[in-house]
Amino acid sequence: MKKCLAVILLSLLSLAGLRLDAALDVNTPDVEAALEDVDKELDRRDIYLKRRSSRIDSLNRLITELPRRDVRRLDLILQLGDCYAGYLTDSAIVNYERGEALSYRLGELDKSMEFKLKRIAVLPVAGLGAMAVEMYEDIPIDSLSHDLRVVALEAGRQMYSYQASFFVSYRDEYDRWLDKSIDIQRQLLEELPEGSEKYQFNQGEYFYLTGRPSEAKAVLHDLLDSIPGNTNIAARASHIMSMISKNRGDTDSQIYYLAKSAVADIQSATREMVSLQELGIALYDRQETARAYEYLSVALAYAVDCHASMRILQTSEALPVISAAYRDSLALSRRRLYFAIGAMALMLVAVITILIKLRKEMAHMEKLQMVLANANRVKEMYMSQFLNLCTIYMNKLNQFCKIAERKISTGHADDLYKMTKSGRFVEEQSQEFYDTFDKAFLHIYPTFVADVNALFKPEDKIVLKEGELMNTDLRILAFMRLGVEESTRIAQVLNYSVHTIYAYRNRLKNRAIDRDNFESEIMKIGSLS
Repeated sequence: MKKCLAVILLSLLSLAGLRLDAALDVNTPDVEAALEDVDKELDRRDIYLKRRSSRIDSLNRLITELPRRDVRRLDLILQLGDCYAGYLTDSAIVNYERGEALSYRLGELDKSMEFKLKRIAVLPVAGLGAMAVEMYEDIPIDSLSHDLRVVALEAGRQMYSYQASFFVSYRDEYDRWLDKSIDIQRQLLEELPEGSEKYQFNQGEYFYLTGRPSEAKAVLHDLLDSIPGNTNIAARASHIMSMISKNRGDTDSQIYYLAKSAVADIQSATREMVSLQELGIALYDRQETARAYEYLSVALAYAVDCHASMRILQTSEALPVISAAYRDSLALSRRRLYFAIGAMALMLVAVITILIKLRKEMAHMEKLQMVLANANRVKEMYMSQFLNLCTIYMNKLNQFCKIAERKISTGHADDLYKMTKSGRFVEEQSQEFYDTFDKAFLHIYPTFVADVNALFKPEDKIVLKEGELMNTDLRILAFMRLGVEESTRIAQVLNYSVHTIYAYRNRLKNRAIDRDNFESEIMKIGSLS
């Protein structure tokens, strides 16, 4: 029965652990949102630093307003030292030392010891770890009152933890100092009230350092759910959660909790921070060089402003590598930018070339449109001339019919015969046709005479008589240009024999510079090519 209960209990604990692990898992959007919070808070960091600086100025004013030996100055100096801690280490040490001396002069020995313990806790940050260890190990902790013993154990845990961080690369020394920190923390847990924030934090850290990460996660997760996210304890608890995630290979959770810790440090204006530094290194491992460089740069600047020698050393070890990678990234970005500019320049040249070509095509199209418009006007003129010529011939035909009718009715048929036999009537009508045709054709092809002469040899060019628009040679060529190539049709229109037209065409070919292509050149005159 007892075995069954034990098995059930273990199963429930395992399920609870699985549920907890699932609850602590984060996804990529969570990580990106956390990193965006870091970026946003870094942009606001001057606001938080000014708030802390204003608090320091306020405390300094209150202290100066009190008499030099007023015991109320001690609490204000202690608050001032705490305000400087993590913000300006040298000033924190100076104020703790000042408070210790004043407390001793005023006979407040417990207060003097409290100031001393506070100073011991921050001395390693300024690179004075050996001094801090010597001072701490001379203090009879067991003889202190309960409240002072808590302060002493907190100072010892922090001081030994700082000492261990100096020897991360030297395992034996690291373990020796870490064991001291763990032992002090174990004693501290016995003194703190269970359920308090400090108790939960120290219990979670103690579980983590003693190899019980699942228990540490459970405690710290509950703690983070119950306290504001911008406190020093929240920053430290989130940092431990990030280390737990790192040890189990969960990079997303590691970065998520480092980001949460960094945001808490930024909002509390803590310049002695480790989370932003470790976050930069983690992002560098993920090839996010730009962010890594920015975070490490801010962490180093904070450490310098804080006079935190320990943090300066830790950050400066990682920064050169990331700085070199960042420079390489910038060089690659520049190369990409130059390539993009070159590509854009080629595209611009191509666009300009296309626009020039289009402009030429548009100009050519406009010219063609003008030519077509002129051709339409010429066509209309030609149709008008054709209709006019038809009208004239209809009138002439009617007149001739009336003359023939009158001659026949009056018995003068012989006169009619003589008139038609002489050919004078036909000649008169033909000449009128020629005049009308010449005017209409030259209106369509105004440069026809010059274009034809350009095809002839210099000595064989056509010379028109005074008053002539065209002669028989030009009219034959004009009919050819209009597409009337058959000599029979040309002979009918011009009232010549076919043989005569053949003779004219051969003579014209013989006068041409290029006899073989003469007729095709005639067809090109006035074309729209």
